[in-house]
Amino acid sequence: MLRTIGRRLLFLIPTLFGLSILLFAWVRALPGGPAVALLGEKATPEAVARINELYGFNKPLIEQYFIWVGRLLQGDFGTSIQTNRPVLEEFFRRFPATIELSVAALIFAVGVGVPLGYWAARRHGKFSDHASVVFSLVGITIPVFFLAFILKYVFAVQLGWLPSDGRQNPRIDATHPTGFYVWDGIITGEFDAAWDAFLHLILPALALGTIPLAIIVRITRASVLEVQNADYVRTGRAKGVARPTLRNRFILRNAMLPVITTIGLQTGLLISGAVLTETVFAFPGIGSFLARAIFTRDFPVLQGFIIFIAIAYALINLAVDVSYSLIDPRVRVQ
Repeated sequence: MLRTIGRRLLFLIPTLFGLSILLFAWVRALPGGPAVALLGEKATPEAVARINELYGFNKPLIEQYFIWVGRLLQGDFGTSIQTNRPVLEEFFRRFPATIELSVAALIFAVGVGVPLGYWAARRHGKFSDHASVVFSLVGITIPVFFLAFILKYVFAVQLGWLPSDGRQNPRIDATHPTGFYVWDGIITGEFDAAWDAFLHLILPALALGTIPLAIIVRITRASVLEVQNADYVRTGRAKGVARPTLRNRFILRNAMLPVITTIGLQTGLLISGAVLTETVFAFPGIGSFLARAIFTRDFPVLQGFIIFIAIAYALINLAVDVSYSLIDPRVRVQ
C-alpha cells in the first residue's frame, strides 16, 4: 500500500510539469495584459513599461517560464498584482472558506444522493423511481449560477429566511483561529457565530451541491440495480439471509465502489467549480478571488491557485484509490 501511494505521488511530478506548461501558455494567451488591467485603457506607454519591468513581463516567454518554475520549487508563488501580497498568503487566507463550502456541498450531495439513489433502485419501475430519474436530469441540466440566483432571490430576498452573501455577519465579533468559521465557533464556544456561519453556508452549498447530488443519485441507482440482481445476492435470498445483512453487506458494500469514484471526482470538481457560486454569493474563497484575477490579468494568482487546485484534485483521486481496498478487500490498488 505504501509503495502504491509513493508511486502515485511520483506520477504527480510529470503531471504537474505538463500542467505548468499548459497553464503558463494559457495565461499568457489571455487578451490584454496585467499592466493595462491595472492602469486602465488610458495608461501611458511609460507606465505600462514600468509595470512590465517590475513584474518581468517584458522578458522572453521561455525565460519567464523557467524563472516562474524556479521560484515555485523554492516555494515562491509570486506576488498578487491585485493586493500586492504573496500568492501563498492569499491562497491560505481563502482556502478554508472554499473547503468549508465544498465540504458542506459534499455532505448535502452524498447525504441525500446515496439514500435517494438506493431508494429509487429498490422501487425500480415505480413512480418514485421515475421521479428520481427526472429529478437527477433536472439537477444536472440547471446551470450552477442560474440556480444560485434563484435560491438567493427566493430565500434571501423574497422570504428573508437566509443571508444573501458573505461568510458571516460583520457585526458579529468572532474569533477565527483556523479560518473554518463554523468549526471556529464550536471550539471557541461562540455558538452564535457558528450558527450564523452555518446559515451563510446553506444557500451556496445547495447551489454548489446540486449537480453532484444529481450525478450521485444516478450512479447509486445504476450500481444498486446491477448488484441486487447479481448471482450471490439471489443466492443469499434463497438461503434466507436476513434482509439487513443482505442490504448492508451484499448490496450496499459492493455497490459503493463506483459511487466512491464519483464522489471523489465530484469533490475535486467542487473545489475547482466554486468560482461561480462564490461570485454570486460574494463568498470570500478561492473561487471569487480567482474570478477577479482573471479580469485583472493577475498572472501570479492564476498560476499559483490553479497549481494548488490541481494538487488537491490529484490527492483526492489518490485517496479514492486507496479507499477501494478499505471497502472491498478483493480490490488491490495497482
